[in-house]
Amino acid sequence: MKANATSLIVAHNHPSGNLRPSSEDIRLTKKLKEAGKLLEIEVHDHLIVTESSYYSMAEEGMM
Repeated sequence: MKANATSLIVAHNHPSGNLRPSSEDIRLTKKLKEAGKLLEIEVHDHLIVTESSYYSMAEEGMM
């Protein structure tokens, strides 16, 4: 918001190596998308990163 962003990508790590989003990850993504609509900021993706790979909610059709 400080930089007048019009869109964003959320990312966080799963140190366990498990790429699957948790129910909390999914809940947070839904809330961020709702907040983004109110603020006119599009949430393009939520990435989960591990040491060896990543999971993209957008690529998996979850956005």
